Amino acid sequence: MNKIYLDYAATTPVDKKVLEKMLPYFSETFGNAMSVHGFGQAALEAVDEARAKAALFFRCQSSEIIFTSGATESNNLVVKGLLRSYNSIARKADEKPHIVTTKFEHHCVLDACKFAQKENLADVTFVSPSKDGLISLKDIKAAITPQTILISVMYVNNEIGTVQPIAEIGKFLKKLNAERIGAKLPKIYFHSDATQAINYFDCQVDELGVDLLSMSAHKIYGPKGVGLLYVRKGTAIKRLIDGGDQEYRLRAGTHNVPGIVGLGEAINLIKTPATQKKNQEILELRDYLIKRVLKEIPKSYLNGSPTKRSPNNANFRFDDVEGEGLILSLDLDGIAGSTGSACSSGALDPSHVLLSLGLKHEQAHGSLRLTIGKHTTKKELDIVISKIKEVVKRLRKISGNVLADFK
Repeated sequence: MNKIYLDYAATTPVDKKVLEKMLPYFSETFGNAMSVHGFGQAALEAVDEARAKAALFFRCQSSEIIFTSGATESNNLVVKGLLRSYNSIARKADEKPHIVTTKFEHHCVLDACKFAQKENLADVTFVSPSKDGLISLKDIKAAITPQTILISVMYVNNEIGTVQPIAEIGKFLKKLNAERIGAKLPKIYFHSDATQAINYFDCQVDELGVDLLSMSAHKIYGPKGVGLLYVRKGTAIKRLIDGGDQEYRLRAGTHNVPGIVGLGEAINLIKTPATQKKNQEILELRDYLIKRVLKEIPKSYLNGSPTKRSPNNANFRFDDVEGEGLILSLDLDGIAGSTGSACSSGALDPSHVLLSLGLKHEQAHGSLRLTIGKHTTKKELDIVISKIKEVVKRLRKISGNVLADFK
């Protein structure tokens, strides 16, 4: 049975060019990048090269790139590191810091913010998206208080693929922060989890107006277990992992040299003409998939904005169908999709992202996320669409809600 992979938002296969770049650093150039001898300096040179590639992509200084184990660690460092820095200075009772984020962030951001609330380290406002999965600048503005020190809004939602107005928020905050300095109010730092955006959207940090930006390599055809955090120079943040002086004293721990090399090469490949051409093909395939599913399967719906969404994301819901049953049935036919974030796929609760859009529990349970990658073909999508039609019809028949008007 030929297997079809449509879960690229969960993870991507390592690109052959990326793997080739990594291989020598597992056994040949194996030194510790913090060692002063030749073995270590050869490894450090590779780390520095990868850092330079990332800095070129984000259009920032190399010293503003901090390598981590991935976006989850990066996002925790943002929330907890900023609070650790802010609270390291004695404050008055009415100077408790405040964070603004959204209800449909990745769990690592949401849980870090909820931790801050529970420990009484900060107050947090969770902004709701529209029914189309979009965050408005108006709602962000309304959530800001004199004690706000951080706004965190993901660039592209990992489940429904909707694209948020990061540059618009960044432009507003630049102006607002200038006014807050005069009023002797704390600066508001702006963070975006750009994990799902790196492959497809402009991530130049000055254009976005962000102070902090996080990502993982395994979403861009790089290795798992490595990512980075862009930290604008002058950002008041303290490290969470104590130990050595790695990563400009913001992240202790021996460098994952092969992983970092792989991340650098994966980023380096994004702007190539071949990748840009492939991304256009991915967009066309996504539109083809959405059009056919919505046309040929009754009571099927697209979750999130039909236009302001990532080129590779198609998130559907089907009335009278349980999402887990749909996923498992497709998996038996060799088709890999998901109901939402891979980090919470073991949970039985409906997606917090879909609930934040105002969907009912039974609607959220009937979701299917299909995400396309550079190895996806139209022939594969034709097979997938046919299988989805079969499975949906069968599951509805079991539930007693079969519909006859399939096309």
